[in-house]
Amino acid sequence: MIKAVLFDLDGTLLNRDASVKAFIEKQYHRLNVCLNHIPKDKYITRFIELDNRGYVWKDKVYQQLVNEFDITGLTWEELLQDCISEFKRSCVPFSNLISTLEELKNKGIVLGMITNGKGQFQMDNIKALDIQKYFKTILISEWEGTKKPEPQIFQIALDRLNVLPSESIFVGDHPEKDVKAAQKVGMKGVWKRDYQWDNVKADFIVEDLKELPLIVDKLSHHNIKSC
Repeated sequence: MIKAVLFDLDGTLLNRDASVKAFIEKQYHRLNVCLNHIPKDKYITRFIELDNRGYVWKDKVYQQLVNEFDITGLTWEELLQDCISEFKRSCVPFSNLISTLEELKNKGIVLGMITNGKGQFQMDNIKALDIQKYFKTILISEWEGTKKPEPQIFQIALDRLNVLPSESIFVGDHPEKDVKAAQKVGMKGVWKRDYQWDNVKADFIVEDLKELPLIVDKLSHHNIKSC
């Protein structure tokens, strides 16, 4: 019987690629007086490359941009602060996010979230998506002192939800940090397909969040079919 569904944030609930593109374009226009010597497309493309889908923290990204593009009138610290303050205004959800969370809640499923990242930055993005009310617990690595794929952060979440690993599934876009890490603690691992990986081994693979309630039904009725 499945009692809980836990989610990753970036690339799973938050369409991070679309959000980053929207943010950096707005930043270019907002700070154009200091950035207008750089072609807009070049600034956007280079930021996305350096950011490496969030695996490089923005302090390093902006230091590199300032050096490469000879940005004057703005320090990398000021660019970073602009990102911290403004990114939440560009958050783009994946399709069917709210309806899926509603459906799971209506089924009596308790919801949790585990995300790596900076505490307040991630919480601001969660609030921007207006989804915090659906989750009984939200764990952000900076605030917890441990991060995925460490088993401790999964166990903390399960304890707070008062569920067993066998009663829970974890949904994420990263094959190792989400899917395999969750499986190692005894949860079912659901991979939300991401174009940068192939041949991912997961208990289930979804293209769209709206597929999750059906998976919960299958598992709860012991009709377990793995991908």
